[in-house]
Amino acid sequence: MNSRRRLTGVVTSDKMMKTVIVEVTSTFRHPLYKKVVHSKKRYKAHDELGCSVGDKVEIVESRPLSKEKRWVVQSIIRRTGEPADAGKIVEGE
Repeated sequence: MNSRRRLTGVVTSDKMMKTVIVEVTSTFRHPLYKKVVHSKKRYKAHDELGCSVGDKVEIVESRPLSKEKRWVVQSIIRRTGEPADAGKIVEGE
């Protein structure tokens, strides 16, 4: 695999053409105070897959595509309305 950074986040806006805003949440323990800290960061990502708000996606680093866009949506991990067991076959049907 290549050395590009990969992040997982949730799509918060899809109002632009071929661009989505992905919010990545990270949780870590503060080095001095030992308190659990939650931080959020929003990235603009190029979207050719047709993501919608609420989708969980994986974004990957790329060359600069515009002034603020340096990430590309690589895959959609989970769609908004899709149940957790969407791919399973249920017996009796």
